[in-house]
Amino acid sequence: MSRFLMRLLINAVALYVAIRIVPGIHPQTTGWLAILILALIFGVTNAFFGPLLKFLTCPLILLTLGLFTLLINTFLFWLSGRIGDIFGVGFTVDNFWSAFLGSLVVSIVSVALSLFLNENHRSKPRSKR
Repeated sequence: MSRFLMRLLINAVALYVAIRIVPGIHPQTTGWLAILILALIFGVTNAFFGPLLKFLTCPLILLTLGLFTLLINTFLFWLSGRIGDIFGVGFTVDNFWSAFLGSLVVSIVSVALSLFLNENHRSKPRSKR
């Protein structure tokens, strides 16, 4: 359960950063509870649709040497915002490039936080029970 909460918080921070710095992304609400709900929607969307889309577009991913995954991530970012709109916590995206930059920011922040938090978690000595 701790790993799930850590992933949820990382996604929440990454989405918050993307919403704040990328022009063309307009949130419905900016409260932290809304961002946490949006992060949950983002995680579920990526967990269910991400592998399916990557499987279905495997030839394109191989043909473009993996660059097509950027378009899949862009679509999943946009889809998360649209699903969030249904629950009143989503965001709207003005155009493709805003969604593309938003998905890149989310990916970069998420990887950086995961590496940073994983490194801090490893350096702590484990207590014996």
